[in-house]
Amino acid sequence: MPTKVARLLETYDLESLGLELEQRWLGKGYERESLRKLATRFNERLLGERMARAGLSPLDGEVENTYRLLTDDGVSAGMRTQAERELERAGIDVDALRREFVSHQAVHTYLTSDRELEGPSSQTSPEDRLERDAASIQRLSSRLTAVTEDTVKRYRETDLLESGSVSVLVDVNVLCEECGEQYDVATFLERGGCRCRE
Repeated sequence: MPTKVARLLETYDLESLGLELEQRWLGKGYERESLRKLATRFNERLLGERMARAGLSPLDGEVENTYRLLTDDGVSAGMRTQAERELERAGIDVDALRREFVSHQAVHTYLTSDRELEGPSSQTSPEDRLERDAASIQRLSSRLTAVTEDTVKRYRETDLLESGSVSVLVDVNVLCEECGEQYDVATFLERGGCRCRE
């Protein structure tokens, strides 16, 4: 059974993009790109195709900016809503569009399953290491949440703790000591640091 990426490439007649993703991942004819960057590239191309099919003629950079407005956590709710309404006026179902966007893991599955690649033979890029480390932090955070939930539940059952219904929240944040801005660690890593350095 084809992967999500393969199905979307066929649905939107973007098969040439599949080869491009492969070449960019392996660094053949292009500078090597991380899976996260490839996922963004795929999603932007998909958005561009959806906009073109809806009769829109986006200017240079407009597709990329619209994608950023739809997906970037740093975008204000007002700006995101405005981008959504513009797409909806053109007849694009924004919720369906978001469901079609793919993750870097989906791109990896496509490249390794559908295209049967083993990945770049060169050393792991800094971007790929960052993705791996971010995923590791997320797994540790999820594990800490699970352990804490189990501990609280166990002690509540033995009457050593008394409380109503509770939820366990584990947030790993990064605080920039120069400007005081605070980020959740995933956002901090994805954006490449603090905005005061931009």
